[in-house]
This record gives sequence, C-alpha cells and structure tokens, in this order.
Amino acid sequence: MTTVPVFRVETEKLSGSAIRLDGPEGRHAALVRRLRPGERLDLTDGAGRLAECVVRSAAGSGDPALDVDVLERRSVPRPQPCITVVQALAKGDRGELAVEMMTEIGVDVIVPWAASRSIVQWRGDRGEKALAKWRSTAAEAAKQARRLWWPQIAEPATTTQVARLLEKATVAAVLHEDAAGSLADLTVDQEGEVILIVGPEGGISPEELRAFADAGAVAYRMGPTVLRTSTAGTAAAAVLLARSGRWSSSGR
Repeated sequence: MTTVPVFRVETEKLSGSAIRLDGPEGRHAALVRRLRPGERLDLTDGAGRLAECVVRSAAGSGDPALDVDVLERRSVPRPQPCITVVQALAKGDRGELAVEMMTEIGVDVIVPWAASRSIVQWRGDRGEKALAKWRSTAAEAAKQARRLWWPQIAEPATTTQVARLLEKATVAAVLHEDAAGSLADLTVDQEGEVILIVGPEGGISPEELRAFADAGAVAYRMGPTVLRTSTAGTAAAAVLLARSGRWSSSGR
C-alpha cells in the first residue's frame, strides 16, 4: 500500500471544502510527485490540523498547482510533555542528521547550541544558511513521518541562553558519560517541558556543566557506551518519549 503524501499549507486554507495547493508545495506535488485527478494526498498546517484530500485537477505548466477536494478533517492536541533538545553544533552533516532523526521520532523543539567545544560555529551568512538547512531538514522529515505537529527549530543559543531555558523546565537533563545516574531511570512528568542537552564532539566543558547545574539540570548517562552527538539526542529523546507515555497506546 502506497503511503499518502503530505504537504504543508497555511492554517486558513484548511477551512474550505476545496483547496488550491500552489507555491513550492504545489509545484512539488504537480511536477515531482506528478499527482493526478483521483489520487489522494493529505494537507497539514504543522500545528495539529489535517485535511484528507483527493485531487480534482492538476495544472502542470505555467504555475503548477493542484485543486483538491477535502474528504475529511481532523485535528490533534499538542503532545505533552513538550520534549526540547538542545543540540550542540556538529561538524559536517551530523547536525542535520540529528535534526532529521529527532524530528522523525517526535521531538518538539530543537535548539542549536554554540557550545565552547563545538568544532564549527555559526556566524554571519554561514550561520543563516546552516539554520535554514536545519529547518528545511526538519520540514522534510516531518512530512516523511506524517507529523501533524511539526518541530520548532529555534534560533541558535549561547550557553547563558540555554541556562535561562533550563530554569523554566519541568525536567532538565544533560547527557554526560561520567554521570552517576542513568537516563532510563528518570521520572518524566506527563505535562510541562522536558529539556535535554546534547554536547558536541569534544564534550561539554566543566564550566558549561556548572552553569547548567546551577540552572537546575541534572547529568545522566545513556549506558555503557558513548554515542556520537548526531545520534545521542535521538536515543535519549526516545527514552524520554517512552518514559513520558507519549509512545504508549493511549499516547498524548
């Protein structure tokens, strides 16, 4: 059975019985996916709303677009608790890989963190392009995962800004290989915000650990092995999602 493709539209478009899918999403649907009359597709605003649709007509030249009829609408509440991952900047495409995987499993907010030991730093045009790439990666992964609530990719944060975020968290955890406690034993509330910090390739500095501890965060280890920064966030977030009940049969 072929998976029904998903496209993103503005919230106000989802209220009509007939919708025109145009712009970049319409071009992709008409020219790349080559959807034709009678074929199914789903439209979401990335904020919990979904319209199950069928293509009525397709325009493949000039300004490619699809006209679709809405079969059914539904919406889901924002998942609780909110899972936020502060992801240290990583070299190469490892940051994008982390964003892709965390989006697929259900992380709600991803905060790029300029850690002191990050090999790369986002500055000027390079930083803007890198942030745009993270956001584009998250959007494509959200479609692939058929998420109705798409993740927020926040503006890059300094260590001081991350510490301020931690002060408002219901649960705040830092991944560290030398920690005494295991993340698998962490009790996770079913509401509020859980913030997880993932360090860079060179690890989190003692100064950063102290700043986070002063803000209320507790260090935890994942297990007997040390994971790459590109995979640690996904593995740890999966533990938190399971512990919070979001992956249970009655998951919120």
